[in-house]
Amino acid sequence: MTATIESPRSSRTQQHSRFNFEKWGWIYMRASGVVLIVLIFGHLFVNLVAGAGVKAIDFGFVGGKLSQPFWQIWDTLLLWLALIHGANGMRTIVNDYAANPLVRRIFKGALLASALLLILLGTLVIYTFDPCPAGSPAELLPSFCAAK
Repeated sequence: MTATIESPRSSRTQQHSRFNFEKWGWIYMRASGVVLIVLIFGHLFVNLVAGAGVKAIDFGFVGGKLSQPFWQIWDTLLLWLALIHGANGMRTIVNDYAANPLVRRIFKGALLASALLLILLGTLVIYTFDPCPAGSPAELLPSFCAAK
């Protein structure tokens, strides 16, 4: 007695669209992983190794970094790639373990909503952060803020 295993490329599993979402998700995971390694180790080097190390990380340090366009773009790339990478990985786990189609759809919708919300809020923080708000008492402002 022999058991027959269906071909993984059988017509039952193929979708009728030309865009293969799983293939592009797989490619994205590999490409974003490589870029994320560079971004993360660059972030860690600048924050922990260069300069005075962990002792130097305070509100003024973060405010000074986020006031420079280079670091805004760096942090935006890090945020977007990491969140999309993580959400795509969670989507793969949901596809693997959620057997019920309704539960799978709910989980994927929650993943999409949370990833989009976090990307939106994180991007707003990066580009609207003002360490020197107008009208603040001078003694509460970081040392790099000009007295107003």
